[in-house]
Amino acid sequence: MAEQPWDLRRVLDEIKDDPKNYHETDVEVDPDAELSGVYRYIGAGGTVQRPTQEGPAMMFNNVKGFPDTRVLTGLMASRRRVGKMFHHDYQTLGQYLNEAVSHPVEPETVTEADAPAHDVIYKATDEGFDIRKLVAAPTNTPQDAGPYITVGVVLGSSMDKSKSDVTIHRMVLEDKDKLGIYIMPGGRHIGAFAEEYEKANKPMPITINIGLDPAITIGATFEPPTTPFGYNELGVAGAIRNQAVQLVDGVTVDEQAIARSEYTLEGYIMPNERIQEDINTHTGKAMPEFPGYDGDANPALQVIKVTAVTHRENAIMQSVIGPSEEHVSMAGIPTEASILQLVDRAIPGKVLNVYNPPAGGGKLMTIMQIHKENEADEGIQRQAALLAFSAFKELKTVILVDEDVDIFDMNDVIWTMNTRFQADEDLMVLSGMRNHPLDPSERPQYDPKSIRFRGMSSKLVIDGTVPFDMKDQFERAQFMKVDDWEKYLK
Repeated sequence: MAEQPWDLRRVLDEIKDDPKNYHETDVEVDPDAELSGVYRYIGAGGTVQRPTQEGPAMMFNNVKGFPDTRVLTGLMASRRRVGKMFHHDYQTLGQYLNEAVSHPVEPETVTEADAPAHDVIYKATDEGFDIRKLVAAPTNTPQDAGPYITVGVVLGSSMDKSKSDVTIHRMVLEDKDKLGIYIMPGGRHIGAFAEEYEKANKPMPITINIGLDPAITIGATFEPPTTPFGYNELGVAGAIRNQAVQLVDGVTVDEQAIARSEYTLEGYIMPNERIQEDINTHTGKAMPEFPGYDGDANPALQVIKVTAVTHRENAIMQSVIGPSEEHVSMAGIPTEASILQLVDRAIPGKVLNVYNPPAGGGKLMTIMQIHKENEADEGIQRQAALLAFSAFKELKTVILVDEDVDIFDMNDVIWTMNTRFQADEDLMVLSGMRNHPLDPSERPQYDPKSIRFRGMSSKLVIDGTVPFDMKDQFERAQFMKVDDWEKYLK
């Protein structure tokens, strides 16, 4: 008997009986800001303004204005839950994804009969077609530029079809058949394909795939240099599941879709056409982004002309809160893998583990656990920090700690700064480097001497490792090991 294909529903079946990881509600909720406002308290975490917490994923079964749609949020808003869904220790997910990148399982094409993504089909040529009525995309806050697709995996190819790629972008519903898409300049392969089409003045066919196995969603967020131009990240998900991701040909475009997605939007990125992101609201805001602030509305987003919406029977719309812990899982774990891949090549055995914590939204901060074996290793920790910046240009802060520090416990990490760190000795500041333009401090007005253009930054290394020749003066108090300690809780 063939193995059941992996998809969002199979994943939910594995966690739905665990109240720590999954909760459903039949209470009516408005997708316009209220849904995200509710989940903010229940389980958003990340850089969301407090009060918030780590909690279960939420399925909203009664969504105002969308009687036949369920909305899922928070599926990946817990690193432990990601580990559970991947059947792997949450503390070594970076190493696990690093292995997956190195041994991809390429996707396979299936027939229409084996593609539940096409159970229901609406075409733009149908009377009354309106994506705003078909796609229950929530707004995060009342200031948002509109309803957003926040976890849609965009699949596109080069003009000659020799290369394909999947990436995630913020996409706002602007009109009945029009989306605005923000493709951050530089580094995204979909952007390179779109430039190729635009130079030829031709529309670029794409599919937008929503409601997926998190192995696809997390795998899709790898970036260069870990996944070079032409590397299709669907192979990462295939390696995680040891099962090829299934694709199916589009209904209205010459591109493929993920065959078991809950929703698919087909369409074209239009050449030489732009749209104001907040054209319908004029708030000046886009949506909350991973640093915890509202992103500025972009005056000239690229435009997607939607030609079809398809979905499964009893479909699930999936969404994320921009600054939530979910973004930390999607962006942070692949970044950890990218850093580990580079440092393992350059200085094997010296970096034991890497963690990109919620405080940096998964992108801006990393904690590196260093192993110093002899005096020749002194200084290797700072080389590791420089390698981390090379592996991921959007990284801003690196904290270096010894192997007796739990990198997943921020109290333990900050403890090193208070007992194993002197600011005049153990800080490295690297000025005038490129970083992420969504950090609001990275603008010339903030630091005119180092920031010439928006998105530049001074980067920081905090070396909280003990000098090798002083290790005996920094041994932590050694408590008795009690293997059966849990019996005292019974």
